[in-house]
Amino acid sequence: MYAIIETGGKQYRVSEGDILFIEKLNAEADSTVEFDRVIAAGNDGDLKFGTPTVEGAKVTAKVIKNGKSKKITVFTYRAKKDSKRKMGHRQPYTKVQIESISL
Repeated sequence: MYAIIETGGKQYRVSEGDILFIEKLNAEADSTVEFDRVIAAGNDGDLKFGTPTVEGAKVTAKVIKNGKSKKITVFTYRAKKDSKRKMGHRQPYTKVQIESISL
């Protein structure tokens, strides 16, 4: 069984036991979160689609940790203008493990 959930403006295909890195949630480590924005759920032969979400379906996940991803360098340069800027960015994330999918 799998489901397609929406969180943080992105969609993820999840099954039980999957580990995901999603946009940062306001939840502590070792707590559980529920995703109620389930777009589709079921098996390959029996898949239910929502309009826009499946009624009564939810996905439960356990928060493993909160953290920041690797640093990326953002370099802006304008030729012949002596203008340049170098910045770094680390995107915060929440690592979750999918525990159950219910319809």
